[in-house]
Amino acid sequence: MHNWTWQPWQGKSYLTCDLIPQPHGFFTSAFDPQLPEDLTPALRPGAEVLRTKQVHGNIVLSPADIRAGTKSLVASGAATPSTNQVQYPHGDGCFSTQAGQATWVCTADCTPALIADVRTGQVAAAHAGWRGTAEKIVPVAIAQLQAQGSQLKDLRVLLGPAIAGDVYQVGEDVAATIGQSVVNDNQQFANPTDIIPHLLNQEHPPLLPDSQPGHVRLDVRRINHIQLQQLGLSPSQIAIAPHCTYQEPERFFSYRRTHLKQIQWSGIVSV
Repeated sequence: MHNWTWQPWQGKSYLTCDLIPQPHGFFTSAFDPQLPEDLTPALRPGAEVLRTKQVHGNIVLSPADIRAGTKSLVASGAATPSTNQVQYPHGDGCFSTQAGQATWVCTADCTPALIADVRTGQVAAAHAGWRGTAEKIVPVAIAQLQAQGSQLKDLRVLLGPAIAGDVYQVGEDVAATIGQSVVNDNQQFANPTDIIPHLLNQEHPPLLPDSQPGHVRLDVRRINHIQLQQLGLSPSQIAIAPHCTYQEPERFFSYRRTHLKQIQWSGIVSV
């Protein structure tokens, strides 16, 4: 078991895990409305801030992609009228290419995944909601690190606070879509929803039964865990935070709980 620890900063606390040596943190609702530019000094003062405009996909951007996209959006005059904040290029993850880069994602109930290479020091962050998870965004982020020399045995992955499977009700269509990401290509199902009993009967199942017809409970972090193991990571390289955004209103925003667009940030810095 890996130790999850609350670290104090500015009179508040953010969550870390001893699986990853790089400076990182899962920040809570208490830090709202602070942005990555405000929070990065808690992890590594002076680190370059990398973030994207999240759109529930599986695009993971490099620092160069983010800089170029942001520059072109600024040149085009794209800004949020109410705040005059710069718009960032669309993507649901980012990765580092050198030391001193802080990769950030924001979430409410979706899974914030922080990835570290303990040998090269490089990192990545991914926003893994059910849509991004269905499109394997965390394996996509890992592929970006592999493209610059990372080896699977050197990677460590933290799946941060998110809505827990026992309280996340979804329709069978959603469950079938995300379930396709963890079945073998040679497993054939006559109908897409036939995958549901298959997943319900697994050891440590990613789906749980629900009393409402046509619905199940979905554990998105468990789906990500299965994807990582299928990729070749061992369970010892993965840690899941023992916190649920939906069930801990004193610590986390939850869209499913309040239906308000409020988010918390998660970041990790390359070394």
